[in-house]
Amino acid sequence: MTLTGTLADGSHRLPLRVYYEDTDFSGFVYHASYLRFMERGRTELLRSLAGDQSAMHQEGAGIVFVVRKMSLDFLKPARMDDLIDVVTWSSELRGASMHLAQEVRRGEEVLVRAEVVVACVRDGRAIRLPDGLRAALSRTHRTIATDR
Repeated sequence: MTLTGTLADGSHRLPLRVYYEDTDFSGFVYHASYLRFMERGRTELLRSLAGDQSAMHQEGAGIVFVVRKMSLDFLKPARMDDLIDVVTWSSELRGASMHLAQEVRRGEEVLVRAEVVVACVRDGRAIRLPDGLRAALSRTHRTIATDR
C-alpha cells in the first residue's frame, strides 16, 4: 500500500482510516467528511495517472480542476477507527469534463456512492481535457452500477 493508493481493475482504490475528527457527536462519520475522503480519492487518481495537480497547474499554464456537479447517496454509516476505501473510476469523458463515479467502502460493503462532474478550467474558462490525461482516464473507464 502507498499513500497514493492503487490502480487496478479499472479503478483507483485509496485506503483511509476514520479518525475522531471525521465523526460527529453520535460517533458516526459526519456527512461532510465523506466529501473530503472523496476529494482525496479524486486527487490520488489524478496523481496516479498524470502526476500531481500543482505540477499540472504550473506546467499546463494554469490548468485547474473544479467540481461542477456532485450527487451523493448515503447508504450506511462509517464509525471511528473503521478502515475504508475510496474507489474512483471514470464513467464518462467529455470535451472539458470528466464524469467520475466514487464509492466509499468498508470491505466490500458500499457506504456512500457519488457521481461527480469535474471541469477542466484555465483562467476561469472551461477547456478541453489534456490528451494525455484523457488517454490515462480512459484506462479507468467503466459504467456506473445500475443496481442502485
